[in-house]
Amino acid sequence: MGPVQIGNSFSYIFGPIIALLGIGAMVLVLRWAYARGSSVVAPAPRAGTVDEYGLLVCVATPGSYIDGEMLRRKLEDNGIKANLAQTLEGPRVMVWPNDQERALSLLSG
Repeated sequence: MGPVQIGNSFSYIFGPIIALLGIGAMVLVLRWAYARGSSVVAPAPRAGTVDEYGLLVCVATPGSYIDGEMLRRKLEDNGIKANLAQTLEGPRVMVWPNDQERALSLLSG
């Protein structure tokens, strides 16, 4: 019985080529993942002025974030979608323009 041949000359070239392709793919993925300025993680929100919130209109200017959250919940309990935004001027309770009159009457009464 003669020696058993496990591979041929092709396997000696094919193995290192596959290893180099795998390492090259990992390098490309890691360069993409750690590239500056193109993070897949959302940046921290920044505060803006009252007029930087699109269509939302301000209906209340509470003194603190806690007071604003109580006002926002009061509006939510009455079926008005409201947001509490941290603006540069302090917390503001904001609603859609269609709900502005109803929100103002709820908060004033």
